[in-house]
Amino acid sequence: MTDLGKGGKLFNYFQPRKILTPSMSQDKNPEAKKKKNREIFGWCMFDFANSSYTTVIISVVYCEIFTRLVVPADMGSDNPYRMGNSLWAWALAASYLFVVATGPIFGAITDYSSKKKLFLFLSYIGCVVATFALYYVEPGMVWLGMVLVAFSNFFFASGENFASSFLPFLGSKEDLGKISGYAWGIGYFGGIGSVALATTLGDYTLDNFQNLKLVGPYTAIFFLIAAIPTFLFLKEPHLPLGVSHHVNYFKIGKDRVVQTLKDASHFKDLMVYLVSLFFTMAALAIVISFAFIYGSQEIHIEAEHKQAMFIFIQIFAAVGALAFGVIQDSIGAKKTFNLTLVLWLVTCALIYFVHDLTNFANASLGKTWTVQWVFVFISSLAGMGLGSTQSASRALVGIFSPESKSGEFFGMWGLSGKIAAAAGLFLFGYIQTLVTLRNAFLVVAFFYFLSLLINLFVNEERGVEAAQAFQEKT
Repeated sequence: MTDLGKGGKLFNYFQPRKILTPSMSQDKNPEAKKKKNREIFGWCMFDFANSSYTTVIISVVYCEIFTRLVVPADMGSDNPYRMGNSLWAWALAASYLFVVATGPIFGAITDYSSKKKLFLFLSYIGCVVATFALYYVEPGMVWLGMVLVAFSNFFFASGENFASSFLPFLGSKEDLGKISGYAWGIGYFGGIGSVALATTLGDYTLDNFQNLKLVGPYTAIFFLIAAIPTFLFLKEPHLPLGVSHHVNYFKIGKDRVVQTLKDASHFKDLMVYLVSLFFTMAALAIVISFAFIYGSQEIHIEAEHKQAMFIFIQIFAAVGALAFGVIQDSIGAKKTFNLTLVLWLVTCALIYFVHDLTNFANASLGKTWTVQWVFVFISSLAGMGLGSTQSASRALVGIFSPESKSGEFFGMWGLSGKIAAAAGLFLFGYIQTLVTLRNAFLVVAFFYFLSLLINLFVNEERGVEAAQAFQEKT
């Protein structure tokens, strides 16, 4: 520890605290094990619940409603939805910047005050309310749509950070890969269930808009109900240090984050990994926000292709999260993460050359496959990448984090990821106004390549030892 605040009241705020973690107190009592499994189930159900938002609103349905119907199309342009694409990207970028400004501070506050569950609940309610309000957005109400998308995504992304900060308390470090993988895998099935409701709304046309705008309430209600087990079974990981009712949490939160940054030399590998993760999350934000938009506008997929594409992505994402979670516990988190980046680079190449690939496959195999169906097939690889990369990244941060700083470090995880998402979406939104949507997607492959290159400098064993050494001092 440094001398910051020594001799004054602030010194007590920075005193390390001993936390009883699962790895330190492995209770073999069957009843205790049952309670722990129930708690893990409750935690996983939040991924199941909030997947309704990111899948229906961000990835599959509302993204097209906004870019094609809420924002007026320019029918004289080679891409009439270009302005809608840019405004969609920039609304999401603004929400991520807001998360950047608040994430680390909120994480530190929840660590110090033992109010992780309260902050998770507030973010959950905020996302539900803002998502429901999308019902009131009509064609041409561009600013209202952008504001509600930005606010709902802010609450969603903040809740993702709060939920993730529970992970180090749910099991030993050796089990975090599997636990994280279970949650991501279950989450994608939540996406399937929520989209099943949204597909009953009909075609994306102005004549059908009164039905389409029900997507907000449908998604909000699904999220509201599905997350109930989380708040019933997930326990607050209480810390033994008492907190005065007159404490200025924002000041203490800010001071603890500053202290964490000053202590960064003790966590060199986590810092390097967060830089690597920056580029991965920039790429993922573009893929999640524009995959179906790209399919519609560049590949001209239709309703049947979208349905098959969605199902393939969800199934393979769940398989990827579960399979790579097991692989991670066998070969290590860093190698697993790198494997997912290689998978992404292959997928990006196949998507970019999908027309050439289709012609080659048809000529070689004597088939008559359409480019749309080949694109749908390739999307299954993207789905596997979505599940595995996000699961591996969360677990890697978990094993690099001392338990006493889990909230702060997952705040930094959110900080890196959300700055990346904002930068990636803003850049992509601008680039696609200058070049074709197909060429704009080259930035995705470039980001994955940079992430892989930087991650080669991460030493996983050293990172784990640094976290353990810090915890032993507390």
